[in-house]
Amino acid sequence: MSLLSHYNYWIAMALMMIGLYVVMSHANLVKKMIGLNVFQVAVFMLFISLGKVRGGTAPILDPQFTVYSHPLPHVLILTAIVVGVATTALGLALAVRVHEAYGTTDEDDALRRDAAETPQR
Repeated sequence: MSLLSHYNYWIAMALMMIGLYVVMSHANLVKKMIGLNVFQVAVFMLFISLGKVRGGTAPILDPQFTVYSHPLPHVLILTAIVVGVATTALGLALAVRVHEAYGTTDEDDALRRDAAETPQR
C-alpha cells in the first residue's frame, strides 16, 4: 500500500495542523473560532473515513450483502456536529460580548485594557 492510498487521512491531518496553527497564531477571537471549526471538521472527516469499509454497504441484513460499513462513527459525528454548532454559537456570542465590553475582539488588547482598568494594590 502506498502512502497516497490514504489521502483522506493526510487531508484530515493537514486540516488539523492548519486549524491548530490558526488557533495558536492569531489573537483575534473570531479567527480562533474559525481555526477551531477547521480543526473540528478535520476530526469529523477522520472519524467518518475510519468508519467506511471499501465495498461495504449500510448494515441492513440481506443475504446478498456480506460486507458492512460500521454505522457508529457516523452516528457519533452527527451528535458532534450538533454540539459543535452550539459551541460555535456560544463562542461567537462571547466574542460579541468581549467586543461590546472592550471595543475589540483581539485577546491581547482586551487583556491590556482590563489590566489598565483594574486598580493596583
